Amino acid sequence: MEVTRLFDPIRYQNEKYPQKISFAHMVDGKWVEYSTQKIIDLANKVSLGLLNLGLQPGETVATIIEQNRTEWTITDLGITQIGAINVPVYPTITEADFEFIFNHAEVKICFVSSTALYNKVKNLIGKVATLQAVYTWDQVEGAKNWNEVMQLGEGGDFSKVQSIMDNVDPKSLATLIYTSGTTGMPKGVMLSHENIISNVKSVAKEFPVEAGMTALSFLPLCHIFERMVAYTYQYSGINVYYSDIDTLGEKLTTVKPHFFTTVPRLLEKVYEKIVNKGILLTGLKKKLFFWALEMADKYEYDQKKGFLFGIADKLIFSKWREALGGRVIGVVTGSAACPLKIARVFSAAGLPIREGYGLTETSPVLTFARFQEGGALLGTVGIPIESVEINIAEDGEILAKGPNIMMGYYKEPEKTAEVMSNDGWFHTGDIGTFVTGPSGKKFLKITDRKKELLKTSGGKYVAPAPIESKFRESFFIEQMMVVGESKKFVSALIVPAYPTLEAWATENGISFNSRENLIANPKVLAKYQEIVDELNPNFSHIEQIKQFVLLANEWTVDTKELTPTMKIKRKVISEKYENQINNIYKD
Repeated sequence: MEVTRLFDPIRYQNEKYPQKISFAHMVDGKWVEYSTQKIIDLANKVSLGLLNLGLQPGETVATIIEQNRTEWTITDLGITQIGAINVPVYPTITEADFEFIFNHAEVKICFVSSTALYNKVKNLIGKVATLQAVYTWDQVEGAKNWNEVMQLGEGGDFSKVQSIMDNVDPKSLATLIYTSGTTGMPKGVMLSHENIISNVKSVAKEFPVEAGMTALSFLPLCHIFERMVAYTYQYSGINVYYSDIDTLGEKLTTVKPHFFTTVPRLLEKVYEKIVNKGILLTGLKKKLFFWALEMADKYEYDQKKGFLFGIADKLIFSKWREALGGRVIGVVTGSAACPLKIARVFSAAGLPIREGYGLTETSPVLTFARFQEGGALLGTVGIPIESVEINIAEDGEILAKGPNIMMGYYKEPEKTAEVMSNDGWFHTGDIGTFVTGPSGKKFLKITDRKKELLKTSGGKYVAPAPIESKFRESFFIEQMMVVGESKKFVSALIVPAYPTLEAWATENGISFNSRENLIANPKVLAKYQEIVDELNPNFSHIEQIKQFVLLANEWTVDTKELTPTMKIKRKVISEKYENQINNIYKD
């Protein structure tokens, strides 16, 4: 069958390689598994139920979950196969943001996962003129349950749904995704069936997985990266196990996935845990651990591993793989820049990390590093995918063209015109260049965000992202933001990696009773100055960190310093730590 709409991949799976476990998620400590046919049957009931509620093709339905679950996938299929529009919303946004999005998208029906989300959304009935009902997937007292929607579709005439499905245009609007954004109000990105399916088909050709293999999915489905990958799993016949991030370590060892997608921050945390365990070793074991780590830190993609690497692999790296289930053949990371050290060390350990690049507006993948020999180059985000063209503008901005480029921003033609040229090129806002690898292939390297370039008072431009990425390779640095706009020199706000710092402080006889007390200690400040001095030579004089401030609290989504996709909100952080920044430059 031809796959052109978002509801086609699951039917393609059923036709080509039906799976006993197409999707699964955990309820009360037990996996609840859904076959390919069961997913289709339940989605059909949802479709009929929604039609019986009066939902029409072209109308919008909001879906909100705290963690990935199969009911979301079923509901998504049920919405899209009657030509309605799924509006997935991040659960962590404010009630004011919910109200704005629901009104802007003219949401008619909403599905939420839990009591907490129901309480956040139920008050929108009355505030959002179009909103008629809120349904929950969990059993929530006083709330309508999604089973009621399916009951409305029980035993109904499926020909109504089939007739609509047959007439859904691949170029029609399939979903509205409101970008979290680092500044300003969210914009509704309009993506068609064709936008996303073109990405699915291109990416599926490059994933190192086969039908019947297993994937673990834990990145938010409301983000286009994981959502597109979920359709790719359907298209490829992969068994998908949904997980929350809190129990990820346990799920990795029980599910034993062959593949998963992630963000660099999670890989950094795994790496920090591994290294901190290594620090606690003693004697020969400790020497062997850091010998292996040093060897991994010099690894290059496609490097032939010799005898010594084999010893390191057997004694050290095999344990790392076992901690991730023992079957991982590939990991793709996206959303933010992956520190070089992370990609290098994990890949050396037999856990191939490949970085991808794209935006919500590009459905999302523009480029990614391949798993085949010669298909990846450390420090780059890979090769353009099939059907995507990449061009570098005169000012270094990355431009993209292809069937995956969005339809535009919903109800905002002026903002659409700001990023789309008349001849179809999308302006990403990212700065980059092409680098030729040993294989002769050209790989895209991201150097910074166009709008995030700092300009010092001396008129010199500084790209913060590469500096921050390099410094985060230090075991002692959790997060960092470069500052210095219109200032004489560049400085940094640094959030220490507290488990590492506290262990080091204890080893060095430094007593402390709070984080504030710890980061004020002269020995601690000297340690971080030593790190800065060690890393500064990687950058030109104007890019080097002249001063820094250590902060007591980690930046999080809940405290508003990070977007839901873990990007730092520079404006928010600058305002929150205005006094500390001013103190750096007061003299």
